[in-house]
Amino acid sequence: MARVHPVLGAFAVLVFALLLAPLVIIIGASVSDTTFLTFPPQGLTLHWFERLFEIAAFRRTMITSFLLAVGGTGLSLLIGIPAAYALARWRGGLPAFLPNVFVLPVLIPEIVLGFSLMKSVATGLGLPIIAALLVGHAVLVLPYCVRVVGASLNQFDFSIEEAAVSLGCPRWRAFFSVVLPNVRAGVIAAFILAFITSINDVSVSIFLTGPGVSTLPIQILAHMEQFFDPVIASVSVLLMLVTVGVMAIVEFTLGLTFLTK
Repeated sequence: MARVHPVLGAFAVLVFALLLAPLVIIIGASVSDTTFLTFPPQGLTLHWFERLFEIAAFRRTMITSFLLAVGGTGLSLLIGIPAAYALARWRGGLPAFLPNVFVLPVLIPEIVLGFSLMKSVATGLGLPIIAALLVGHAVLVLPYCVRVVGASLNQFDFSIEEAAVSLGCPRWRAFFSVVLPNVRAGVIAAFILAFITSINDVSVSIFLTGPGVSTLPIQILAHMEQFFDPVIASVSVLLMLVTVGVMAIVEFTLGLTFLTK
């Protein structure tokens, strides 16, 4: 086994420390027995997690944000997987600029994107607030789905699909039984990236929310304008746990689904 150079090892440790330090600080602040955010914690308590669920606005926005993240990610995958398949399958016959169209929501500043969606979707089409938020989140995370799934499809040998079709398998069934299982990792990665982006979004959501409807990140900002207590840290810890849990569930369920086919 090759030995790691001490400088390289120290650099790796420094990188991990920089990545983990904010998480450690947030977790420590969430269990601090004080009425203000502080680190290191002065005493340990779970009171602020209990306080979090006592606030109706947080309970309501948690559910809204989770449903929007799942719904927006699912909608973007329904659009993004076929789009990525078409771009990879017929990349020689499609216009060269077409792949860049799906990247526009990332290239455009989110504030501009949010304002555009407000004018075109919420105001122009007159959609309800929840529907407008769902469309907005789907558009926001669509580039992640197209790019990540497309990267997996670019490594896929489509002659395998053609072989299945030539043996009598319908093309739609070949797609689900041959193509999708081979790009499983890309689908899982796309879902996770899109879900994390959606559930933490502020810039787009703030333009599409309305009376009685808000998301958890916006509620956090509203709470911080009036209070600076460890409730904010406890919300952050809860978001981390939800994200890790969703990652584990998606990887397990998608993996199990494809393995049983």
